[in-house]
Amino acid sequence: MSVIEVQTKDDGALIKLAGRLDTEGVAQSWSAVFLQLQRLKPDKVTVDASGLDYLDGAGIAFLLSIQRSQEDSQGSFEIVQLSPSFQQLLDSSTIDGLAAASASLSSFQQVAEDLGRAGYSVRDDLKQQISFMGELAYKLVTSLLRPHQIRWREFWFLAEKAGADAINITILMGFLIGLILAFQSAVAMAQFGAQIYVADLIVLTMFKEMGPLITAFIIASRSGSAFAAEIGTMKVNEELDALHTFGMDPVRFLAVPRVMALVLVLPLLTLFNNLFSLLGAQAVMAMLGFSPIVFWDRCRDTADLTDLFGGLAKTVVFGYFIAAIGCLRGLHTGKGASAVGDSATSAVVTCIVMIVVVDGIFAVIYYSLGI
Repeated sequence: MSVIEVQTKDDGALIKLAGRLDTEGVAQSWSAVFLQLQRLKPDKVTVDASGLDYLDGAGIAFLLSIQRSQEDSQGSFEIVQLSPSFQQLLDSSTIDGLAAASASLSSFQQVAEDLGRAGYSVRDDLKQQISFMGELAYKLVTSLLRPHQIRWREFWFLAEKAGADAINITILMGFLIGLILAFQSAVAMAQFGAQIYVADLIVLTMFKEMGPLITAFIIASRSGSAFAAEIGTMKVNEELDALHTFGMDPVRFLAVPRVMALVLVLPLLTLFNNLFSLLGAQAVMAMLGFSPIVFWDRCRDTADLTDLFGGLAKTVVFGYFIAAIGCLRGLHTGKGASAVGDSATSAVVTCIVMIVVVDGIFAVIYYSLGI
């Protein structure tokens, strides 16, 4: 603890220091000391440092600021009975030197500092996500082992909102993606007279990769953000505190039904997406003069249940991560209305990144298995 006392002398002002002149002590006394000096307007300021036990950068800045104030007012400044170690530290510092050091901070150092902060932020976020995923997985398994603990009405309601209500946008996106891919691939295939193989390309692309990814992106943008906003609003309104008060676990009460709902509906929505992507491709093939029978025969010959179920297996994992991240962002929402929007945005961005990462992991696994 520091003691800073300002006394009046015949030839000016005396500032007696005792204890620790550190960040905490300076912060408590800075304004009061300078107000007294402004009131007294002394010609000379003497600092008695005989009782000083500790001095850090904040204390040095405090002393140098008093010195600069006296110089600006054409007064004098003196420090007496300062220990040699503190005097050496003070001699190596000046106001101009401190300002120059701050101003001369190189852009490289600033970038390195920003990268360090970003790295710590990413590390903390990953740690938070891994911890929450593990907790959620445990409570999901324990809930499935005790079905009476699951809020089934909430589960079916969420499945309807995330699944049935999303069919329209899913089939529209599937149809358009199939149509676009068919047009683009038909142009390339026409150079080799192999436009009939457009059907093969669409089946392989949509069943194994594009269908699951597109559907997951749709649900991440739609349901992931909705989960974050709903739970975030509950936190802002202190409804989560009420759940804790009643002895209810928010993860089991809110997150488990949402995870179950997305794990159920995402594979079903992917099937709709795949089907309507083939319909979009078939419309293009009809424009190119191929009959529907020829197109669907090629699709039947190319379609492989391994590819279909391999894509559907990914959607189960996608659904888990989308729901989990949406709930996580909602549970960690800050205060204020803008925090809810920030949580929803963060949920969508994190979900998209996680979907791509998980898809890459599945690609490596399928390649290793020869699928």
